[in-house]
Amino acid sequence: MITGDYEIDLRNSGCAGDDREFVMEDGEGMDAAAAELERLQIEILRRISVLESTFLPQSSSAAPSPSLPVDENETVARLSSVLRSGGVNDFCFKRVASDYYDWPLESRRDVLGASSVDHLCKSIVLVNTQASSNIVDCSDRNNSKYYVVVVQYTARFNAEAVKQFLYSLNEGRIPKKRFNLRLAPEETSINLTGFEHNAVTCIGMKTNIPVILDEAISKLKPDFFWLGGGEIDLKLGVRTSEFLEFVKPFIVPCS
Repeated sequence: MITGDYEIDLRNSGCAGDDREFVMEDGEGMDAAAAELERLQIEILRRISVLESTFLPQSSSAAPSPSLPVDENETVARLSSVLRSGGVNDFCFKRVASDYYDWPLESRRDVLGASSVDHLCKSIVLVNTQASSNIVDCSDRNNSKYYVVVVQYTARFNAEAVKQFLYSLNEGRIPKKRFNLRLAPEETSINLTGFEHNAVTCIGMKTNIPVILDEAISKLKPDFFWLGGGEIDLKLGVRTSEFLEFVKPFIVPCS
């Protein structure tokens, strides 16, 4: 009788073994819930990583995909021949992924092995929309209907600076109003250069268009920059000093 009462009192006292057992069971439940939450978080992060690697280009913090092997196709062979015949020996071509132009500049830099994003350049064809009616081609490099301008992707092109340069180049003999440089229509650019959009390079063009190089490119260190290689997924890297000697561009501060 006494023993039974004692056992009843012990269970209801909140001080003995059953209470300690309850606390332990509650702790185990919390540990299990925390473990499950951690598992779900890890799974979510894994899925996000998979989605990023599937749909996004690699960031500059990650190792970039290597450039693709360059096949010695007609474009590479022809432009290599043009460069070597012009005394340019320090150059290379690299094939890039089809979505290259969707990538941030840092990823493009990494895949090409460029020294900086400032070493990534592009060639654009400009037309002088206010040239006199007798100026229809590129026979006069000082007063051409068209120009190819090479600028950095990181720079903002200043057409007014080119206008002022051409006016000064012609020593004021041509009114300033006769210079108005605008981006040439894509069809015109293709017909003049032989290269489609995002593939334009000032090497081996169909037409001998005078070239204007932004002065900032000529000052890059190291002196090796990248530009289009004649095909959308083909890039050309070239030693600046050799490029200048071969192309002999006008060097203009136009950014």
